[in-house]
Amino acid sequence: MAELKLSESRDLTRIERIGAHSHIRGLGLDSALEPRAVSEGMVGQNSARKAAGVIVRMVQEGKIAGRAVLLAGQPGTGKTAIAMGMAKSIGLETPFAMMAGSELFSLEISKTEALLQAFRKAIGVRIKEENEIIEGEVVEIQIDRPAVSGAASKTGKLTLKTTEMETVYDLGAKMIEALAKDKVQSGDVIAIDKASGKITKLGRSFSRSRDYDAMGPQTKFVQCPDGELQKRKEVVHCVTLHEIDVINSRTQGFLALFTGDTGEIRAEVREQIDTKVAEWREEGKAEIVPGVLFIDEVHMLDIECFSFLNRALENDMAPILVVATNRGITTIRGTNYKSPHGIPIDFLDRLLIISTQPYTEEDIRKILDIRIQEEDVEMSEDAKVLLTKIGVDTSLRYAIHLITSAALACQKRKGKMVEMEDISRVYELFWDVKRSTQYLMEYQSQYMFNEAPLAEGDEDGEDNAMIS
Repeated sequence: MAELKLSESRDLTRIERIGAHSHIRGLGLDSALEPRAVSEGMVGQNSARKAAGVIVRMVQEGKIAGRAVLLAGQPGTGKTAIAMGMAKSIGLETPFAMMAGSELFSLEISKTEALLQAFRKAIGVRIKEENEIIEGEVVEIQIDRPAVSGAASKTGKLTLKTTEMETVYDLGAKMIEALAKDKVQSGDVIAIDKASGKITKLGRSFSRSRDYDAMGPQTKFVQCPDGELQKRKEVVHCVTLHEIDVINSRTQGFLALFTGDTGEIRAEVREQIDTKVAEWREEGKAEIVPGVLFIDEVHMLDIECFSFLNRALENDMAPILVVATNRGITTIRGTNYKSPHGIPIDFLDRLLIISTQPYTEEDIRKILDIRIQEEDVEMSEDAKVLLTKIGVDTSLRYAIHLITSAALACQKRKGKMVEMEDISRVYELFWDVKRSTQYLMEYQSQYMFNEAPLAEGDEDGEDNAMIS
């Protein structure tokens, strides 16, 4: 019975979903931008990772804007993984906006407006302001309630102290309500913003740590503040230009940030914001943080979008643009002309091109090991060898898809570890592209509207299929 209970127990803390790139933690580079063999979820693609690391270093220094990078390579060679690694390496304060090329054609706003909004999402503004705050340990709170309800508002006194001084403050009705709402009591260390009246509870004073025998896990003890009670504190807010645009747009207001329905933002609003931000920069109140805009499947953009991007990259407030595509020489959308990657030559000339190479058998094995660990699957060595061979013969993505399927097949036969028989079973159940194409070629006469060239003797079969 004990074993049965053990197997039924579940880990309730791990609730995140495992995605295609959830194992990526960064680019896997050392301090000299040299790629490690296996690090932060990245395997292989050494030259591409090193080049991406140089771009990340440029972004972090914040001196270069308006540069564009193209990640080009065959499907399944890790282009999106490198972009995700760049996003993780850049840090939280630097904006990183992601979008797919086809998104522009499904939005209610115009293509150029959607691109402009994406550009401004990738440009951050770090705004500095000084606030006056009162910070100290609560010694006593006295609240005088009127004898007759409604006769007069509540009044009270708050005594705060630091290690050097102690002061009594008179309280109004709003401050009394705020203190009651935050359940502030004597012994708490609090900070009060003088401009807004906002109260922040910093924790309990160490001098009161022995007041109670038992404390909740959320109780935090802090030192009693030293120096003056009133202090000037510099607060830094990091927002994007797009967020400022939306807040100042009269038609939508700041609530559009939560709904996502920003609509078209007028050019006059953006001009005023750009002027104001320029003033703040001159006064030293704000600084621009150029981020990264990543557009996947860039061949889906049409000639109008490429023309707009050409002009937008010349702006001094442009972010670094990273685009990715898996196309070869193909038609530029919106024209009859062909071009490498489906991108016009004038725009290609602006791009630094990072090429990704197909993975070797050793790389595929390492990636599968990482994915097996990420998906929390126990697999035997023989099964891993077979899965690697499948990945080499078919595709890496197909091999990754088989991991969870094989784990479910193993679970059904009540096995503890995924074996070769489980891999073989799911390999027969789920076909890869090559086997599916071969099946279509064999039975093409039985499918409707088939455009593949027919072998001799298949004409009769096609007639029968159309009659049926």
